[in-house]
Amino acid sequence: MKEEQQVVDKLYKSHFGQMVTAMLQFSGDLNLETAEDLVQDAFYSALSNWQVTGIPDNPAGWVYKVSRNNAINLLKRNKSFKNPFGEDHPAADGAEPNEDVFDDRKLYLLFACAHPRLSAKMQVVITLKYVANLRGESLAKALGMTVDGIDKVLSRAKSLIRMENIFLKEPTPQQFKARLPIVHKIIYLIFNEGYRAGSGKEIIREDLCEEGLLMTTSLLDNHICNADTAALYSLLLFNASRLRARMSASGELVDLIQQDRTLWDRDLIDLGHYYFNKSQSQGAISSYHYEAAIAYLHSQAKSFAETDWATISQLYTKLLQGNSNPFVSLNYAIALYYDGQKHAAFDVLEGLRKTFLDQYYLLHAAMGKLYFLEAEYGKSEFHLNKALTLTSFQEEKDFVRRMLLKN
Repeated sequence: MKEEQQVVDKLYKSHFGQMVTAMLQFSGDLNLETAEDLVQDAFYSALSNWQVTGIPDNPAGWVYKVSRNNAINLLKRNKSFKNPFGEDHPAADGAEPNEDVFDDRKLYLLFACAHPRLSAKMQVVITLKYVANLRGESLAKALGMTVDGIDKVLSRAKSLIRMENIFLKEPTPQQFKARLPIVHKIIYLIFNEGYRAGSGKEIIREDLCEEGLLMTTSLLDNHICNADTAALYSLLLFNASRLRARMSASGELVDLIQQDRTLWDRDLIDLGHYYFNKSQSQGAISSYHYEAAIAYLHSQAKSFAETDWATISQLYTKLLQGNSNPFVSLNYAIALYYDGQKHAAFDVLEGLRKTFLDQYYLLHAAMGKLYFLEAEYGKSEFHLNKALTLTSFQEEKDFVRRMLLKN
């Protein structure tokens, strides 16, 4: 891939949502769909122009300037253009904004997406679309929905955004505090999508993991945070510490039991431990605290065999009490198995086949592996073959095929 294409792709992933919001704030006569079209056109222009003229010093500013000029031309044709700036404003003479402007807008946009007039589902979907810049299929996989379902949620959300100018109103300090819980949930989902992507060419998207970490850091740095923020940050740090060990040098997916723990980032683990301790002294225990505690125990185990599975399974029990979720139940079942509670583990796993998780690769890959360990090779083969049909990632297909060869 040419350098220009790589820069445009990276810029799209990092700035698309902020560019769209900037267009909406530039003129109240633009609706969301038009703003998206203007920004898309500017990215196309960037690719074609940069291949001839080279990449500019300020790529984001270049795309913003083209988007804005296209908006002005459109509004002039519609005879609705009104210069929103005074004559001395830098935007009036075509000045390009610097990166700090876009960084500030990202935090603002994150809380704008958590507007209370939007349902919880809408809040998560539009943040993943406009802040993390995920597209239809990735959104659907991340949220356990169909692409058609995502489109319907987006359509309703866009209607409310347009009617109430949601992206134009900066939240007050009180609104920042009230919207913090949904922002935590959104960041959690963004990081998880990066840790194991729902679709696309890359099974691990470190850019999204980094995005989640940066968003949480921004909350802490701007003092828009509480005990849950610290617990969430510690959880993300513990998980991020293992990223380098999840793929082999040859590009093969590596199971937790086989990971080289010397590749785990001890600096991230230590920082996660610091924020985990900090989170416990600030307030009530949340789901992020339990998950962070589980991740911490994994990070401290010298080997897979020495992992404190008994405590981990107990933590999952507490987590499930306030967070009934099939994905959590799957991890709980795995913890039960390695804690020696094998019958209980398989009861949970078989029960999950009655949920939507039956159509997910993760459940059948886990069942295939655990049945193999129990020498129930027929059941193992059935679930592994089922897992093969439920993933589009070559790395996961290769991982399953390696297990099938052992049967």
